[in-house]
Amino acid sequence: MEPTFSFLAGTALTIGFLHTVAGPDHYLPFVAMAKTRNWSVARTINIVILCGLGHVLSSIVIGFIGIAAGIAISGIEHVEGFRGNLAAWLLFIFGLAYMGWGIIRLLNRKNHHHHPAADANKKMTFWILFAIFVFGPCEPLIPILMYPAAEHNYGAVAIISSLFALITIATMVIMVLLLLKGISFVKLSALEKYQHVIAGVAIALCGAAILFLGL
Repeated sequence: MEPTFSFLAGTALTIGFLHTVAGPDHYLPFVAMAKTRNWSVARTINIVILCGLGHVLSSIVIGFIGIAAGIAISGIEHVEGFRGNLAAWLLFIFGLAYMGWGIIRLLNRKNHHHHPAADANKKMTFWILFAIFVFGPCEPLIPILMYPAAEHNYGAVAIISSLFALITIATMVIMVLLLLKGISFVKLSALEKYQHVIAGVAIALCGAAILFLGL
């Protein structure tokens, strides 16, 4: 028996929320970068939304292709699994690279003046994060929501996917803002000079948690 549309809608909202909260890679990298790069609240929200859109839309496109082409769920899951491993490795490597850059910066603190390369570095940080999230799949979206919704019609697939996308991105934004607000109350001035190194470690641990713990 095919699931009812209302059941799928409720499931999309529930899974979208839980999937995001349970995956620290959905928000910790943004918290780390916003803190160390001194992003404004508006800039942080914009970056989270853009990366969230890339994250969800990539899976939606693949899901629609799979449904239209009549590809079995197992085949799509294989593609999403490959994308997930690739994204996790990219996140892990980015974290290690950022940590290494932080260590070099820490050892060479004599140069305090602004350099034009800093602006390019900030832009590169966004594009790296965006690429990682585009590669990162929304694991439950296609098999649990899109394929069952296809039993109704393509309109149902579009609506269910949109609900999942909205709750996922909204949860990402809320989690990032809540964590940034919480961090603002913690005064650890002694650790401030290590912030880039700490940020790199945090991001690398997110990637490692996906790769080695299956989170």
